Amino acid sequence: MKKAAKVSGISLSSVMTAAVVSIVATAVIIALLIFNTFFRESMDNIAITNSEQSVDQVAGTIYNYIDDMKGVMDSLYEASLRDPDSVEEFIEDIIAIRSDVVMIATYDIHGNNTGVRSNYKVKDLITRNLSYTTVPTESGISISIPHVVSVLENYYPWVVTINKGVNGSFSNASMIAMDVEFSNIAGYIDGVGIGQHGYCFIMDGDGNIIYHPQQQLIYAGLKQENDDINGLPDGTHLQGGIIYTIKTIDNCEWKIVGVTYLDETVNNRVNTMIIISVLILLLVVLLSFISGSLFSRLFTKPVNKLTDAMRTFEGSASKFVFEPVEGVSEVESLSDSFGHLVTRIQELMEEVKAEENTLRKTELKALQAQINPHFLYNTLDSISWMCEEGKNDEAVLMVNALAKLFRISISRGHEIITIDKEIQHAECYLQIQKFRYQNQFDYSFEIEEECKEYFCNKITLQPLIENAIYHGLNMIDEGHIKIRIRSDGDDVVMDVEDNGVGMSEDQIKELFLSDITDKRGIGVKNVNDRIKIYFGDKYGITIRSELDVGTCVSVRIPKITEENKYEK
Repeated sequence: MKKAAKVSGISLSSVMTAAVVSIVATAVIIALLIFNTFFRESMDNIAITNSEQSVDQVAGTIYNYIDDMKGVMDSLYEASLRDPDSVEEFIEDIIAIRSDVVMIATYDIHGNNTGVRSNYKVKDLITRNLSYTTVPTESGISISIPHVVSVLENYYPWVVTINKGVNGSFSNASMIAMDVEFSNIAGYIDGVGIGQHGYCFIMDGDGNIIYHPQQQLIYAGLKQENDDINGLPDGTHLQGGIIYTIKTIDNCEWKIVGVTYLDETVNNRVNTMIIISVLILLLVVLLSFISGSLFSRLFTKPVNKLTDAMRTFEGSASKFVFEPVEGVSEVESLSDSFGHLVTRIQELMEEVKAEENTLRKTELKALQAQINPHFLYNTLDSISWMCEEGKNDEAVLMVNALAKLFRISISRGHEIITIDKEIQHAECYLQIQKFRYQNQFDYSFEIEEECKEYFCNKITLQPLIENAIYHGLNMIDEGHIKIRIRSDGDDVVMDVEDNGVGMSEDQIKELFLSDITDKRGIGVKNVNDRIKIYFGDKYGITIRSELDVGTCVSVRIPKITEENKYEK
């Protein structure tokens, strides 16, 4: 039977490792996606909360500062009502105590300046007063946009003006104006940061910027705020990846706007988290691969060992010795089953071998039975011919030779005999044939003495000699048959050589292919078959022949001694 081709495939270890890695990787990816989704939402909420808290803190601080300044203004107004004569002294105290108060001025109903109080020298000629604004309503207070004080000599601070109408109760003035340095508010705004680049700025109700920490860039046209935020209500708004948080200060018309960049407060953190997640995923995949490999080897290593054992058993079943494979219970169960299978197959092989030996011996006996009648027919035919010719003495000698020949052939039922007896058998046959053919040929023996003690199949030489006489010599004059028996390593070689007509290559092949019913060459084929059946295919007959020169038939058999003749 032709052996099936080996089918290559993916190993169980690879499948198990891939399955473990795939399951773990999928679970980790899903978990990381969920985590990152919630993480981003959390970061968005945190960014919004931080922005709102920063804006609330700025708005609260500015509210308190403005409320404090309004309180000073209300106190000044109330003092003018209680004791007009002490107002001047009260103003002096305010300017002395409050370093952020640059100047306090009064104006009549027409906007004319009626007095200026400051720690700094006032210009003799005032051509323009930037601190003057429209007179507020009765008892109302307004706050101007930041501007530069223009009435002081060589001093131009940046201030906001807080105005309050007094209706002539204050030294016949209609309005009191207090210039307060804006640097305190600006410094505070500059110090507020939301993230790395986020900031807060102040704008009025009309969308005009009161103060911006990047004021110079805006004036230079290098930066521009989003105009769309002017109409947005208080609260948090997301536009273009920027969070705008707006809160109106209750005691003025200013609005605090907080600007937060998602890229630096949220996206960067999310991206960092994604990188960390990918690294975690790779680490988990690596660990799962290692653990999967170790787990699969725990199972596949004994399976591979069992597979190797099966492959070895397939190559040499008779000599195979199975060693049980240890591992998980399933593998051990499979190992036990294979061990029982090996034992049973080896037992069956021994049974088959014994049956083959029996069959081989039976075939051998059948072949021997074919030779004996063939030779007996030829010999009796010769004796009959001698008797007819009146050669009774020669016939008696032939009968005696035939009797000796058959005693050796029978050999008490033994299948093999010594080479010495085989030589005697061949010599008896040659004597018989020489009587028959009236000495038309002669023969000789060249025997190595050590070879006589070895054993061979009985009736090995006789069919070859017979074939040489009938088909080789063809009864030519001076025919000669030489029998040589020699040692060749672990083998014995027996040659039957004649100086007859020889054979072609096709005739030699025909000798080994002739059917058993064909009389020509039946002896050569039978001898060759018997030798191969008994000793194996490496032994048997080889023929060398040359036309009109002669033929040499060589028989190669192993050296069989008395001790090992029954092992075959």
